Amino acid sequence: MATMTSLIGLINKIQRACTLLGDHGGEGMSLWEILPSVAVVGGQSSGKSSVLESVVGRDFLPRGSGIVTRRPLVLQLHKTESGTECAEFLHAPKKRFTDFVAVRKEIADETDRITGKTKQISNIPIHLSIYSPNVVNLTLIDLPGLTKVAVEGQSETIVEDIENMVRTYVEKPNCIILAISPANQDIATSDAIKLARDVDPSGERTFGVLTKLDLMDKGTNAVDVLEGRAYRLQHPWVGIVNRSQADINKNVDMILARRKEREYFETSPDYGHLASRMGSEYLAKLLSEHLELVIRQRIPSIIALINKTIDELNAELDRIGRPIATDGGAQLYMILELCRAFDRVFKEHLDGGRPGGDRIFGVFDNQLPAALKKLPFDRYLSLKNVQKVVTEADGYQPHLIAPEQGYRRLIDGAISYFKGPAEASVDAVHYVLKELVRKSIAETQELKRFPSLQTDIATAANESLEKFRDESRKTVLRLVEMESSYLTADFFRKLNAEPEKNLNPSDKKKNAEPDKNPNQSGHTGDRLNESYLRRIGSNVNAYIAMVCDTLRNTVPKAVVYCQVKEAKRSLLTNFYAQVGSREKERLSAMLDEDPQLMERRIQIAKRLELYISARDDIDAVCWK
Repeated sequence: MATMTSLIGLINKIQRACTLLGDHGGEGMSLWEILPSVAVVGGQSSGKSSVLESVVGRDFLPRGSGIVTRRPLVLQLHKTESGTECAEFLHAPKKRFTDFVAVRKEIADETDRITGKTKQISNIPIHLSIYSPNVVNLTLIDLPGLTKVAVEGQSETIVEDIENMVRTYVEKPNCIILAISPANQDIATSDAIKLARDVDPSGERTFGVLTKLDLMDKGTNAVDVLEGRAYRLQHPWVGIVNRSQADINKNVDMILARRKEREYFETSPDYGHLASRMGSEYLAKLLSEHLELVIRQRIPSIIALINKTIDELNAELDRIGRPIATDGGAQLYMILELCRAFDRVFKEHLDGGRPGGDRIFGVFDNQLPAALKKLPFDRYLSLKNVQKVVTEADGYQPHLIAPEQGYRRLIDGAISYFKGPAEASVDAVHYVLKELVRKSIAETQELKRFPSLQTDIATAANESLEKFRDESRKTVLRLVEMESSYLTADFFRKLNAEPEKNLNPSDKKKNAEPDKNPNQSGHTGDRLNESYLRRIGSNVNAYIAMVCDTLRNTVPKAVVYCQVKEAKRSLLTNFYAQVGSREKERLSAMLDEDPQLMERRIQIAKRLELYISARDDIDAVCWK
């Protein structure tokens, strides 16, 4: 018995620790749902509060007419060896109450804090722990009294709301139901028994309690109920004689009230034969013994769930990261490791392990060719513009054989159009790389806990990308300028060797006709005839097409070499050098975690400590 009593106390301790850490239900099965507790259920004015106070041995619950319990009260009783008694609320964990009148006031004030000074209810529980040598280790849940009608000041759904709240507790398989019914009412109309029968039809979890036995009409008794003939339960019924209103008004000591209760049953002609199993002290002992049995049966499940939870918490800590080292060298190493983790993700994007790098190929395969195709060479090499450029190139002297300066000016002007698409390709790849940096930072799990370091890495990476873009822009512009600086003479020699090849049929026809004017061997009074101008435009257009094909291949090579390859090779090189020279304080600032994540780790660590301690303690008690 001593071993199991110690285990009950330990389970109670674990329940409170779970409550403090917010681990009391949710998705899936939690430790709280396996640990047993006792829900006190009854109609309004059925004597629920008096039963609780009798079990505790203290007068501490608010009293009044109508609905007084408007929030669930999770009451955890901890048996102590010392003779001092005290209480502690979850919402005020550092404040200990030794005056139980103050406990009553705090319950009322905390109820009003959520519900206001109204008759409304709330399903947010109040958690109270009482430490005393006069209690057994139990977790009791005092619930609002079931009612049949709404009174003034209550919502029309109050009856349903209270029942639904009570059901959320008593439907759980770990919950022991303490069904309170007044003896001076017909048991067939008991709200508590009706609800217990709905959620626990086999009666395995239900304990029946009859109150107000001393208030029954003379000549009547509740022996049929207490002996299980009127309504049979698997567990024995227990009768309770609560303090009278006069005793309450006189603040009769609870210990004295218990003695008077024992005397009532021992001297009662109706219940004397049942005296050994009547009264609040017997009820507390009965519940404690049942809890021993329940806990004994559920120890394997409790241990299994604890081990499963420990594994899950360790995995969660591994995922979000363990605590940060305080040593400067260790911090530097950690920062470099985090940077390498980011760099791996970034390279996976570029190399195809993750999506995004294909957008760079799209720039070269779609965007650049489309931009080159849209260049206005038709307008630039129109007959009128060719004549204008060629004429201006000759100045005041006519050319002797061919308008070479005109050719050069036309070619230079046309090639300058390639600068726009070339620079646009550089910018487009730059924006893709910036986006990949952003995505890589977001996808690097190890970085999620360090927002400051994320910002530093993003800043350093973008600074490097800017430098790569500047170098890439200079390179592609050089490629364009190189095409202007030295023309391919063989191209034009071949054109002159096949002059007819570049003419359209109408031009060929005109060239076949004899000159009507002896001065028109390509010349007119306007210096050049129309056919010759078309030939110049056609020749320049052919040369520009050749240059376009060349740049379509060389611009991507330059961009990849200057931007993509450099980003893979040295994106954070400068950052590494800067980090290596920083003081310990600046390194610590870089590893300034997200406060929410830090709080999450602290909570996980506390829960992990709780579960490991609980497992060890349960093992120690069970195998003692």
